[in-house]
Amino acid sequence: MKKEEACFTNRELSWLQFNERVLNEAGNAKVPLAERLTFASIYQGNLDEFFRVRVGTLMMQMNSKEPVRENKTGMTSEEQVREILKQVNVLEKKKAKIYEQLMGELEPKGIHIINFNKLSNAEGKLLEQYFDEHIAPFLSPMIIGRQQPFPFLANQQLYAIVLLTSQKGKKKTGIVPCSNSVFKRLIEIPTRPGYFMLSEELILHFVSKLYPKYMIREKSILRVTRNADIDAGGIYDEDMDYRNMMEQLIKQRSRLNPVRVELSRKINDKAREELSQFLEIGVKHIINVETPLDLSFVFELQSHLRNQPELFYQKRSPQPSPALDLKQSILDQVEKKDVLLSYPFESMKPFLNMLQEAAEDESVVSIKMTLYRVAERSKIIDALVEAAENGKEVVVLVELRARFDEANNIEMSHRLEDAGCQILYGLGEYKVHSKLCLITRAKEDGHSYITQIGTGNYNEKTSRLYTDLSLITANQEIGAEAANVFSALQRGEVVEETKHLLVAPKCLQNKVAAMMDEEIAKAKKGEEAYIGIKINSLTDKFLIEKMIEASQAGVKIELIVRGICCLKPGIPGLTDNITIISIVGRFLEHSRIYRFGAGKDDKIYIASADFMTRNTVRRVEVAVPIYDEEIKKRLRDMFDTMMKDEEKGKIQDREGRYLTRGLEGSDKINSQEFFYQQAYDESGREESAP
Repeated sequence: MKKEEACFTNRELSWLQFNERVLNEAGNAKVPLAERLTFASIYQGNLDEFFRVRVGTLMMQMNSKEPVRENKTGMTSEEQVREILKQVNVLEKKKAKIYEQLMGELEPKGIHIINFNKLSNAEGKLLEQYFDEHIAPFLSPMIIGRQQPFPFLANQQLYAIVLLTSQKGKKKTGIVPCSNSVFKRLIEIPTRPGYFMLSEELILHFVSKLYPKYMIREKSILRVTRNADIDAGGIYDEDMDYRNMMEQLIKQRSRLNPVRVELSRKINDKAREELSQFLEIGVKHIINVETPLDLSFVFELQSHLRNQPELFYQKRSPQPSPALDLKQSILDQVEKKDVLLSYPFESMKPFLNMLQEAAEDESVVSIKMTLYRVAERSKIIDALVEAAENGKEVVVLVELRARFDEANNIEMSHRLEDAGCQILYGLGEYKVHSKLCLITRAKEDGHSYITQIGTGNYNEKTSRLYTDLSLITANQEIGAEAANVFSALQRGEVVEETKHLLVAPKCLQNKVAAMMDEEIAKAKKGEEAYIGIKINSLTDKFLIEKMIEASQAGVKIELIVRGICCLKPGIPGLTDNITIISIVGRFLEHSRIYRFGAGKDDKIYIASADFMTRNTVRRVEVAVPIYDEEIKKRLRDMFDTMMKDEEKGKIQDREGRYLTRGLEGSDKINSQEFFYQQAYDESGREESAP
């Protein structure tokens, strides 16, 4: 093993560490009780997507003739899957303890999830009557046999699996779909307000009534997770419309092979083997789970707790930016001074108002945007439609390959096209992940640009839930480079060279590395040298090795990496000048900040790109330099505050473990709450009452 390899962590195992940090928030007594339910559900949702995408990819790689090895730790796909399943089983046990703890703490608050062991005979009969009248008529029990092959089990839907013995002694398997929009998932006990039973548990309890001629040997609730990783290029047909091709992809994905099977109860080894054969999946991928297999019902529980506000986070709402007057023209104000919006602490309304103003302003001749994910009822789409209907040139690149948002993006593209917008569908080889908007105004002496570049999607909903940054500038050189980006996209090309913007795939990774080299040169001269990076994930081996080189040269490096981090800090002689923290809190950390250099001559960017190879060299991403000194200072202060976050910020040690910082009982900085309070103070409003 090379010396530098000691610095690397496997990508997939690092992601599981991140999701464990999410799970830990579900067990964190400092988090309001009802909000801890949300973290438990997020943990499960994250894990579902991880299996569908990452484990699905690894399992497909396992079919290759030659072993596919991960490029940092050298683990094969098979080794990674084996270790993932091992770690997930450990995490499931941890989740079960936290879930039991949560349910116990809910009981004094008036919420009880119970089973039949805690019911009286009279209550049991009431539920049996409810089952007979309101559930059983809508169930479709099946028996697997020669005339009835094993049915297709839909992704992440609940089923009862029942091992049966006939009156003649023949062994059979029964399957009952339990997911149904007709009956409620959470059933309240009529005689006990606040006492609930899950519908699948009710079905499982009375499942013998669905198979009256059979004896029930064993039974369990079952949930299948299916692979979702389809390469759009793999189904490309040159005679097929690209949008139609993506619609075909969505249909294909719903029927891909299983990557995980969850069981709520243990079944015998022979039955597990048969189940693995039915579903064509290894037995080790059949996982016993000691909590409900679908935790989405916790949001309904929260609705029953709304009359106890102390169980929830203090109400917070995005504040108006002190840099702008919403009663005046946003376009005119931005032409005088750059503006930075920080979500969710500040409102997205200035940008929405600016877009609406551009749709109506006679001086605006064109609006160009890249869209990756948008809200279902999007005011941004409304403004673009109105602009096109008002006769302006509207060019919109809609990335149809935004995973799990394809259907929404297809529908949105139809609407935009019907309004007269020019629609682009990406570059085939490269996903377009940039957050870029260019408004062009006609002037007496020509034209002028107003450019918005952000770290997050144009989505009103997530702007209240994710931390993101958005720069709006009238810098004409930046505007001209943004125009070049759109011109290249319209030609089906990528930008080859830039002066101001960093634009992947050709002009981001190399320029970031060059700025790191500048800091390395400073350190070697004995000058103060610094690199500060805030991103969601760090996997790009080229940039990781450049940071190791910088650390060895004496450059101070501070990294805020929310999720995957394939670099270990603090290894003597290699990464001992690197500090890495991860912040997992009330809001999803999503902003990206790049800092190079110490003092006022530093270079600061905000960006759409993480330091993942897929972002740096396989996508169209844009980072914008910050030239306004006030905004630079604000970003420095924000970054430094996050580095000091000891409440939600965990620090990684040289073994790759994430540890709590600060002393118990001491006042610790919670950076997200700090920024929200700061936004309230600067807007002149008092914070919301609990």
